[in-house]
Amino acid sequence: MAGRIEDYALIGDMQTAALVCRDGTVDWLCLPRFDSHAIFAGLLGTGEHGFWRLGPAYAPGAEPPTSARRSYRGDSLILESEWDTPRGTVRVTDFMPPRDGAPQLIRIVEGVSGRVPMRSELRMRFSYGRVVPWVHKQEGRTVAVAGPDSVWFDTEAETYGKALTTYADFTVAPGDRVAFTISWEPSHKEPPALPEPEQSLVATEDFWRDWVEHCTYHGPYREAVVRSLITLKALTYAPTGGIVAAPTTSLPEDIGGVRNWDYRYTWLRDAAITLSSLLRTGYREEARAWREWLLRAVAGDPENLQIMYGIAGERELGEAELDWLPGYENSTPVRVGNGAAHQLQLDVYGEVTEALHLGHMTGLARNDYASVLQLKLIRYLEDHWNEPDEGIWEVRGPRRHFVHSKVMAWVAVDRTIKLIESGDADGPLERWKQLRDDIHRDVCEKGYDKERNTFTQSYGSPELDASLLLIPQMGFLPPDDKRVIGTIEAIQRELSTSDGFILRYPTDGKDEGVDGLPGDEGAFLACSFWMADDLAMIGRVDEARKLFEKLLSLRNDLGLLAEEWDPRLQRQVGNFPQAFSHVPLIDTALRLTASGAYGG
Repeated sequence: MAGRIEDYALIGDMQTAALVCRDGTVDWLCLPRFDSHAIFAGLLGTGEHGFWRLGPAYAPGAEPPTSARRSYRGDSLILESEWDTPRGTVRVTDFMPPRDGAPQLIRIVEGVSGRVPMRSELRMRFSYGRVVPWVHKQEGRTVAVAGPDSVWFDTEAETYGKALTTYADFTVAPGDRVAFTISWEPSHKEPPALPEPEQSLVATEDFWRDWVEHCTYHGPYREAVVRSLITLKALTYAPTGGIVAAPTTSLPEDIGGVRNWDYRYTWLRDAAITLSSLLRTGYREEARAWREWLLRAVAGDPENLQIMYGIAGERELGEAELDWLPGYENSTPVRVGNGAAHQLQLDVYGEVTEALHLGHMTGLARNDYASVLQLKLIRYLEDHWNEPDEGIWEVRGPRRHFVHSKVMAWVAVDRTIKLIESGDADGPLERWKQLRDDIHRDVCEKGYDKERNTFTQSYGSPELDASLLLIPQMGFLPPDDKRVIGTIEAIQRELSTSDGFILRYPTDGKDEGVDGLPGDEGAFLACSFWMADDLAMIGRVDEARKLFEKLLSLRNDLGLLAEEWDPRLQRQVGNFPQAFSHVPLIDTALRLTASGAYGG
């Protein structure tokens, strides 16, 4: 059985990522890309669906021991786990070196004290646990082959096969170092080069140290901000600049429920807000690479802008269910692909335009086609802003006139007006100023409940929605506007959980709610960070700081956050780690620092 979501650590090479549990088990790894088929899918099934455990040996039938301590080595993505056993202490170092060639997962066992019996148990199952590969020796190396894929297993330890699993039993004493590496290569190609674990470890540590040195944030809670930045970097697909929302699929928002989605793609919304956080903390190269990815993905067809693409800009992300996997804690279905790719979500135009605007304002080198794209997006919005859509939360119910979507359409027009006024683009300035006014008036008339003094989720609806918290942050209305304050207070009353976190919107348990799905979900962490932002903006700084620090306490011991927090079960839920949680963490830290919440 897989561990709790917060029991996992992330390691990765900016092309794919693995999740390592406290007991030393890698339960999730897709090769060679984030969105490739998993060779370890135990996270969404059982041990029969693939895993790699490396840790102290234990008696048959017993639970594997969990590490006594674990941490990342400094500001890096190198994981160090230590076990204290009756026979001594042992350390395992896990990492994936940034690469130009074959992807590698390297694990180095080091004796610390005593003599500790160890075991490596490697069970590769290709195609999300469905295919047992042909495992054999080739030129002294172990290789697993199935169809187009081959995975090469290299170690100096003696290995043996049993029950379709590759084992190594060995003992380490102080000073002993035993390395294990798996490398992926297309099965029709020559074998990958022999790994050099120790040299790769040094190079990986140097890479992360050099990258973190570019961070310009040195305020309070820098550790949390830097760890979030490293996580966002790890979710970036280096060859193209695309940014995945999370490295996992189908980790449930509702344990045992159906709210299980594939997040291994590039949402324009998530990537755009990630871009803004990177820009504001000194990372222009990542911002430039994402902008180039965007222009390639959208090129030639901006009128049919998708809400998400593949990490190389692919448009077809067909959704399917893997019925041989029982799901994380029996949460089915397990999905790959994402049928929301072709939804209409008008807010995306605002997020993309805001990201391009921020890049322009922070001195990102000018790209003429970026300006052309921005103008084309606004021409599309001119004709479509007043249509209903599926909205930011990708509802699978009927389309509605979501207030947040209209606000972000206003943002798109407003930022484009600013681009024209700066002299860096040409467009019908007066006409678009009128369009901006028309959208603003429409929202204030149709999306605002005067009796309750709050904006609502959609035109004519009584429900609230946490995305309304972005109204002051986007500059749609000033923070001291009574309608903004009323909305913040209404969301606190109606969408807060018992422990003070914020739900996205009301759900109706067994019945289908506004999102077209049965079941409930946890508190969406981004929304709680947005609340902290808003509280700071309206002068309730102490309250904002307390909420922020409470949110920080939800991180696991390695500083990682999933998508949501389940207040009933007191645990993280949803795909993990989630960019849409780590980005607002950074943003809120920056806002609170600027507000003087920490007394300088």
